Amino acid sequence: MTNTTPLIEVNDLVKHFGLVIALNGISLSVSPGEVLCLLGDNGAGKSTLIKTLSGVHKPTGGEFKVEGRPVNFDSPREALDAGIATVYQDLAMIPLMSITRNFFMGREPLKGFGPFKSIDFDHANKVTREEMLKIGIDIRDPQQAVGTLSGGERQCVAIARAVYFGAKVLILDEPTSALGVAQTSMVLKYIHQVRQKGLGVIFITHNVRHAYAVGNRFTVLNRGKTLGTYSKEEIEIDALQNLMAGGKELQELSDELGGMI
Repeated sequence: MTNTTPLIEVNDLVKHFGLVIALNGISLSVSPGEVLCLLGDNGAGKSTLIKTLSGVHKPTGGEFKVEGRPVNFDSPREALDAGIATVYQDLAMIPLMSITRNFFMGREPLKGFGPFKSIDFDHANKVTREEMLKIGIDIRDPQQAVGTLSGGERQCVAIARAVYFGAKVLILDEPTSALGVAQTSMVLKYIHQVRQKGLGVIFITHNVRHAYAVGNRFTVLNRGKTLGTYSKEEIEIDALQNLMAGGKELQELSDELGGMI
């Protein structure tokens, strides 16, 4: 990584829903060629933060910058136009539609003129197959239903789609949560490839081992606050696991249960 302006930077980000404080002073940044892992248990504020960064929610307070410029997105489309692409757990794919149609959904290449334009399937199929080959997935028939792919392959299709259409920052929402070991390995390897291309990645997960395999830095959230950000050189995996899971609370519970036996 080089010392450049962060692709995304937030300082003291706050989000209220009425009287509920979902985010209470979140600060983080992600730079080109970096994987920032966002860790936290259920209710830590991960989902709200994702939706705020991707333009679904407007922040109540704090500072949000993209490549050094203050932003205030009114919609996910504005965030996407700024180069922030989010791949959610549900992937927003239609299982019975082809891989190609899912890859180009809403951005299909056209051929012809005026009212006689139609989708250029030859070009679309060629691009889909080439982009998937770049990550080691050989799709012999891009017209096959995307639902026939494995979970890991579908995750890679969603990530490749975002990269192809110009994402500068990828926000990945629990991309390995429902995958087996082999499929998880496929996705983690692709995240590493994406980082090497100079993109910034925000990898949201509750699995510390998956985060530690690809992450450069780790930001831990708890109840809408940032507990800290650490580089891989600064924190061991066990200490990170303890911090995320609430080591003090777990130790108190262990002592309490031990006293009952």
